[in-house]
Amino acid sequence: MKKNSWIPVVLLFAFNLSSFAQDKKWTLEECVKYAIEHNISIQQTELDTQSALIDKRGALGNFLPSVNASASHSWNIGLNQNITTGLLQNQTTQFTSLNGSVGVDIYKGLQNQNTMRRAKLSLVAAQYQLTKMREDVALNVANAFLQVLFNKENLKVQHQQMSINEKQLARTQELVNAGTIPRGDLFDIKATLATDNQNIIAAENTLLISKLSLAQLLQLDDFTKFDIADNTTVEDENNILAEDVNVIYSKAKEERTGLKIAQVNLEVAEKNVAIARGAYQPTLQGFYNFNTRVAYADIPARDASGNFSGTQSAPAFFNQFNDNKGQSYGLQLSIPIFNGFSAKNNVARSKISLEKSRIALEQESLDLQRNVYTAFTDAKGALKSYESAISALEAREQSYNYAKEKFDVGLMNSFDLNQSQTLFSNAQSELLRSKYDYIFKIKILEFYFGIPIIKN
Repeated sequence: MKKNSWIPVVLLFAFNLSSFAQDKKWTLEECVKYAIEHNISIQQTELDTQSALIDKRGALGNFLPSVNASASHSWNIGLNQNITTGLLQNQTTQFTSLNGSVGVDIYKGLQNQNTMRRAKLSLVAAQYQLTKMREDVALNVANAFLQVLFNKENLKVQHQQMSINEKQLARTQELVNAGTIPRGDLFDIKATLATDNQNIIAAENTLLISKLSLAQLLQLDDFTKFDIADNTTVEDENNILAEDVNVIYSKAKEERTGLKIAQVNLEVAEKNVAIARGAYQPTLQGFYNFNTRVAYADIPARDASGNFSGTQSAPAFFNQFNDNKGQSYGLQLSIPIFNGFSAKNNVARSKISLEKSRIALEQESLDLQRNVYTAFTDAKGALKSYESAISALEAREQSYNYAKEKFDVGLMNSFDLNQSQTLFSNAQSELLRSKYDYIFKIKILEFYFGIPIIKN
C-alpha cells in the first residue's frame, strides 16, 4: 500500500490539468497568434516564399559556369573498326571514352542580370504576400472572435428576458387569482415564455456555430470545449478617430502590404520586358572540352609466313589514355536573325503584362483610398450608432418599467406590456450589435493606420 501511495497524487494532478484545459478561455491575442502559426493558407504561402528563394538561387546559378562529364564503355564483336587505328579488323574490341566540358555565358543580352533582379523582386513579393496573408487571417479571426462575443452576450440577454417573464408569470398569476386582470393575460405571458425558450435555443445554436467558425479558423480539432474570454473594451484606445483621414490615408500608403505587392509586381513586369528584349541581342559563350579514349582488342598475331602465332595485346590503359587525349576551347557567338517572331511576341506579351501591372497598381491605390475613407466614415458612424443605442436602451428600459407598474395595478393589458418588452429586448440587441460593430470598425481603421490587431 505504501509503495503505491503516489498514485492518488498523480491522478489528482492529472485531473487538475484536465480541468485547467477545459476551463481555459482564449483571448483575442492568443487566437490570432495560434491562427497565424497553424493556418493552412499561411503555410501554403510560406511554401511560395521558399519557392521564390529557390528561384533566386537558380538565377544566381546562371552566372556560374556549367561543368559536365560523361563516360562510356562498349563491346564490339566481329568485323569492326578500331576507333583508335581506323582499321577494319575481325576482333572483339572494348572501347572506353571519357569526356568533360565547361561552358560559361560571357554576354547574353543582360538576361542573366535581369533574371537575377527579377528573382530578388519575386522573393520580396512573396514575403509581402505572406505578410498580407497573416494580416487577413488576423482580421478574420478578430471578426469571428467579436461575433462569438456578440452571440454570448445575446444569449445572456435572452436568458435575462426569460427570467423577467418567469417572474412576470408569477405576478400575473397572483393578479388573475385576485381578479384584477383577466385570465387571458396569463395565457399571453405563457406564450411569451414559450417564445423566449425558442429564442434561447436559437441563440445557443448561433453561438455554437460561431464558435465552430472561429475554431476552424484556428485549425482546432475539438471545439466542444472551446471558449473565449471577453477582454475587449468599447473605447478608442489609440484615439484613432482624432486623426485626420488624409493622415490615415498617407500612413496606409506607406504601411499597407497590398499596395507594396502591386508595386513590386510592377517592377517584376518591367524586368520581364527587359529579359524578353535581351533575346534580340547576340550571345557570346566560352567553352572548353576535354576527351580521351582507350581501346582493348584481341588482335591476331602472325609470323613472317602469315601463320597465326597467337594474339597481340592492346597498348597499356594509361598509355592510351595519355596518347589519345584531346582538348578544344574557344568562343561561340550566336546572332539572332529570324526566329519566327518568337522574341518579338515575347516582348509584346511582356509589355501587355507590364501594362496590366501598372493598371493593377493604380487600381490598388484607388481601392486603398476608398477603403480608408470608407473605414473612417464607418467608424464614426458606428460610434454615433453605439451612443444612440445606449440612449435608446435607457429610454426603452424606463418605458418598460413604467409599463410593468401600470400592468401590476391593472391599468395595462398583457398585449401592451409584451409590446413594450419586445421594444426593450430589441433595444438590448441593437446595443450589442452596435457595440461590436463599433469595436470591429475601430480595429479596421487602426489596421489601415499601421496598428496591428495584436501587439507583438
